[in-house]
Amino acid sequence: MKTSSTGRVFIRDAEGEELTKYRCSAGVPTIGVGHTGPDVKMGMTITKARGDALLVADLARFEKAVVAAIKVPLTQSQFDALVSLAFNIGADAFSKSTLVRVLNGGYYDQVGAQLARWNKVDGQPNRGLTSRRAREAAMFCAT
Repeated sequence: MKTSSTGRVFIRDAEGEELTKYRCSAGVPTIGVGHTGPDVKMGMTITKARGDALLVADLARFEKAVVAAIKVPLTQSQFDALVSLAFNIGADAFSKSTLVRVLNGGYYDQVGAQLARWNKVDGQPNRGLTSRRAREAAMFCAT
């Protein structure tokens, strides 16, 4: 599966876009649409085109992580919601999450509660993440 245009718009909106390096709410060096990694350096600035290319590459990585982790059928909106979560928390955290185990057990109805658990920065609830998780849960439940 691939992220739909609706999913891409959702992720772009949730992440925002900054063409100059900044630190996200968790303190991680970030640039473009939520791009992180060792290539993000102090003082770095990129073009919009480079930001778009990074987003395409990042989405492919997180789509692959969701496909590898989830063993039950997904609708497009469910897939998009899970890619958004993986994009935000990282592929490793996603694949090892209770959410993945619950969903692979067939408990689709428990995914919203599992999403809501991923709303903290340094152990404290974060209003932005709480809102994002609620929107992801609504997307997951959409038909």
